[in-house]
Amino acid sequence: MASIDILNTDKKKVGTMNLSDEVFGVEINYPLVHQVIKAQLAGYRQGTAKTKVKSEVRGGGRKPFKQKGTGQARQGSVRSPLKVGGGQNFGPIPRSYEQSTPKEMTRGALRVALSDRFKANHLIVIDEFKLGEVKTKALSEILRKKLGLDKVLVVDDKNLNLELSGRNIANVKVLRTEGMNVYDIVKYNWLVMTKKSVETLSARLVGEKS
Repeated sequence: MASIDILNTDKKKVGTMNLSDEVFGVEINYPLVHQVIKAQLAGYRQGTAKTKVKSEVRGGGRKPFKQKGTGQARQGSVRSPLKVGGGQNFGPIPRSYEQSTPKEMTRGALRVALSDRFKANHLIVIDEFKLGEVKTKALSEILRKKLGLDKVLVVDDKNLNLELSGRNIANVKVLRTEGMNVYDIVKYNWLVMTKKSVETLSARLVGEKS
């Protein structure tokens, strides 16, 4: 079982904690992570694109010009896909892009992403974020100046001041433990978790695996 230092918001060591090998020490499986991220991003797509086919275009009740004598190709309706403003053949219709992903596959990819961050030394565990008020500047100073990080995913259990303080900081995202997902872990260079969130997430993933 591996261990990691616990830091305070001044980047001073205040203790250590053990990390579960079932969560932070699994074998790296990039194809699994890729598959889950593809499914996650596909689920974000709205699927509302729509074009009209010939039968849905208004007008075209009469023949636009006589059959013979004009020198033009024969036309029966201005709604034809051959005409400007006519219907479109094989255009997009509303659909769902959602991909079915087994829960254990998603959990496995989450374990792989967490293990990758730990093995790359891009996981930082903080004892707790004590923010007495919503203050974007205070959180920015902690992450940028004291911890020296950029492009950070911050994870904590319910901490409203932390969530609101991080909303307007570029390249920073704050999530609750239950919102942890593979895409955000991979997207951000650094993963900062509170001690409590590590314990909560580990208990959940180990329990789901057994």
